[in-house]
Amino acid sequence: GTISTMVRTEGPKSLYNGLVAGLLRQVCFASIRIGLYDNVKNFYTGGKENPGVLVRILAGCTTGAMAVSFAQPTDVVKVRFQAQMNLDGVARRYNGTMQAYKLIFQNEGLRGLWKGTLPNITTNALVNCTELVTYDLIKEAILKHNLMSDNLPCHFVSAFGAGFVTT
Repeated sequence: GTISTMVRTEGPKSLYNGLVAGLLRQVCFASIRIGLYDNVKNFYTGGKENPGVLVRILAGCTTGAMAVSFAQPTDVVKVRFQAQMNLDGVARRYNGTMQAYKLIFQNEGLRGLWKGTLPNITTNALVNCTELVTYDLIKEAILKHNLMSDNLPCHFVSAFGAGFVTT
């Protein structure tokens, strides 16, 4: 319904509003939250094997919060770039993603680029925690019960399950 309404009212190009900013956000955010998860988990356990669920939850929340703390400007630009597309009769403030970063910094300073960080940390820490911990637990169960080996299909099933639970 949302897609058809957007195409009907704003045109097919509206589906790609903020795409570059969104991709930049995902690259920054995902590389931090996923890339640091195992390291943070090992840090909390002192390197012990088979950490408990609480340690995994703590590691997921920590890396989610770290990712947002670093990547918040990408979220600000993505949201603003998408929102400006819906304004009828108003000149666009940003012509491109990099110009948006520049103008926000010039007009609002660093605080403007990190606007909304605290609520975003809360939301993304919980989502990240749910996604990564669920993925971790599903993959561990698959390997423990010899249902699959540690390969692409195993990662796909684990990711699909984690995405389902997180959603």
